[in-house]
Amino acid sequence: MSTYQDLLAQREELDERIAAERTRLRAESLQTIKDLCEAYDITAADIFAGRPRAAQRQLGKVAPKYRDPATGATWTGRGKEPAWICGKDRTGFLIAGSPAA
Repeated sequence: MSTYQDLLAQREELDERIAAERTRLRAESLQTIKDLCEAYDITAADIFAGRPRAAQRQLGKVAPKYRDPATGATWTGRGKEPAWICGKDRTGFLIAGSPAA
């Protein structure tokens, strides 16, 4: 049975072997890609053209959709309902010109 120290040494050796093999395979793969690009006149633009960019989330303020006529408090319609609109018909609280109006 192996001791704890023996197992740690084996793990370290395996980690080193894994890293070396990954480096070797990566270099080999890159050379294959370069050879194919050269042989068929392929550019990076050919490979990545038409690839949609990740949609960037637009952060910012959201216009309010509802207004409490008594206090003037507003609510965007997102998140928890404020007490002044909770359980009530929202149409009476719509702000003129808001997207929901």
